[in-house]
Amino acid sequence: MINESIKKLVQYGLETGLIEKEDEIYALNRLLEVMGEDSYEEPMQTFENVDLESTLNELLDEAVSRGLLENDSITYRDLFDTKLMDCLMPRPSEVVRRFNDLYRESPKKASDYFYKLSQDSNYIRRYRIKKDMRWTVESDFGDIDISINLSKPEKDPKAIAAAGKAKSSSYPKCLLCKENVGYAGRVNHPARQNHRVIPLTINQTSWGFQYSPYVYYNEHCIVFNGEHVPMKIERATFVKLFDFIKFLPHYFIGSNADLPIVGGSILSHDHYQGGHYTFAMEKAPFEKKITIPGYEDVEAGIVKWPLSVIRIRHRDETRLIDLAEHILNKWRGYTDEAAFIFAETDGEPHNTITPIARMKDGIFELDLTLRNNITTDECPLGVYHPHAQYHHIKKENIGLIEVMGLAVLPARLKEELALLKQYILEGKDIRSNEKLAPHADWVDEFLPKYSDINKENIMDILKKEVGNVFVHVLEDAGVYKCTPQGREAFMRFIKTL
Repeated sequence: MINESIKKLVQYGLETGLIEKEDEIYALNRLLEVMGEDSYEEPMQTFENVDLESTLNELLDEAVSRGLLENDSITYRDLFDTKLMDCLMPRPSEVVRRFNDLYRESPKKASDYFYKLSQDSNYIRRYRIKKDMRWTVESDFGDIDISINLSKPEKDPKAIAAAGKAKSSSYPKCLLCKENVGYAGRVNHPARQNHRVIPLTINQTSWGFQYSPYVYYNEHCIVFNGEHVPMKIERATFVKLFDFIKFLPHYFIGSNADLPIVGGSILSHDHYQGGHYTFAMEKAPFEKKITIPGYEDVEAGIVKWPLSVIRIRHRDETRLIDLAEHILNKWRGYTDEAAFIFAETDGEPHNTITPIARMKDGIFELDLTLRNNITTDECPLGVYHPHAQYHHIKKENIGLIEVMGLAVLPARLKEELALLKQYILEGKDIRSNEKLAPHADWVDEFLPKYSDINKENIMDILKKEVGNVFVHVLEDAGVYKCTPQGREAFMRFIKTL
C-alpha cells in the first residue's frame, strides 16, 4: 500500500510540474526517507489525475500506524504532510528564476505561475478552501461579499495542551518573517517547507511577495518587509504601494491601519495585502467630487461607501503620493468634537488611514479610508467598531479586507445558521438554545419582514440578513455616517485640506 501511495504522490508532482522526469527517483527516495522506509517495489499499476488530499491521507494514516506522528490530530498531520510535500518542492532559487523568466514575458504570466505553484505545493490547501461558505448580498453600496471561513483548521485539545508546554521560541519571529521559508514548524507554528517567496525591491528596500495560505479572495497575496519592523502608515507607505502596482499592475494592494482596533491582526510586522480581485468598494462611484487646493489636477471625491473614503486619481502616481501624505498629516492631527473625532486623548493617537491602491485603465487610483480607534465606557472595543448588537455575527476588528467589502465571518456561524434554520421552521424557542440565544433579538427583528418562510427560502433569508448585519457593521466603522449630518461633518474635514 505504501509503495502505491508514494508512487501516486510522485506522479502528482510530475502532473503538476512540481518535479520533472529527472527528479522522479530523487523525490521517491526522499519520500521513502520521510516515511521511515528503506526499500521500494515498483507497483504494476499506473496512476493518472492523482487526488492530492486522498493520497496524503493514505500516507498520513500509514505514518500514524508507524508511530511517526506524536498523535493523530490535525496539527501533527499538517506538520507531517508538509514534510512530505517538501520532497516535491523546487528550491527557492529555481522558483525565483522561473518567476523572473515569465515576468519578462508578462507580469500576469509570472503571477499565474506562482499562484498555481502555491496551490499545487499544498501551501494553499485547495480542498480546505473549498469548504468556505461564500455568497453576495445586494446593498445600497453594491454587492457585498460574505464568507464564513472554514479553511483555517481548529486546534484540537491535545495540540493546544502541547503548545502550552512547548518551549518558547522567537524563530521565526512571526508568521510573516522571511525565515518561514522551509521551516519545519512545531506544534505552535505551522510547517512551511512548501512555502516560497519572491524577493522584490519597493521604495529601495527589500520586501517579499507571497500568497496567503487561506486565500480569502482570488490570488490573495501578502507583501512583507524583509525586516521584522512594525506597521506604520506614512508617506513611504504610499510610495511602496505604487511601486508594487507598477510591479504587478493587474493586482490591487492595500495596507491595514497602524493602530490597534482599526488595524490588522499582525501589527508587529510591516506588510500589505493585495490580489487579483474586484471588491465592491472599487466599483463604488464618487458620491461627491471635491477639489483640493494645490491639487486641482487630481480627480478627487468622497466615495459612496459605508466607511469614510476619499478617492484620488491621476496618471502620475507621485501626485497621489504627495496628496495622500497631505491628507494623512491633516487627518492625524484633526479634531472635531461635534463629530466625536479626537486626534488624541491623554497623549494616545486615534486617527489613521487604511489605504488601497490600484490601476484602472492606465490611471493610478488611491482610496484613503479615514479611521479612528477611540474607545468609551459605552464602547470599550471602539466607537468606530462593530457595535455590541452585531457581535453575534461579527465582533472582530474591521481590517483591510472588510473595509473593501468582504466579510470574513467566524466558522461557528455555519453550525449556528443551520440550527437557526431548523428552529425557525419548527417554531422552536431560539432563546432556549445557548448557542442561538445571542441571535434571538436579531431574528425577532427580521422575521416580521417575511410573510412566507419555508424550507426552500429560509437559508437565502438568513444569508441576506447576515449580509445586512455586515453592512451595518461597516457603517459602525465609518467615522462619518451616511447621513446629512455625517456628510456635513465630512466636508468640514475636507475644507481643512
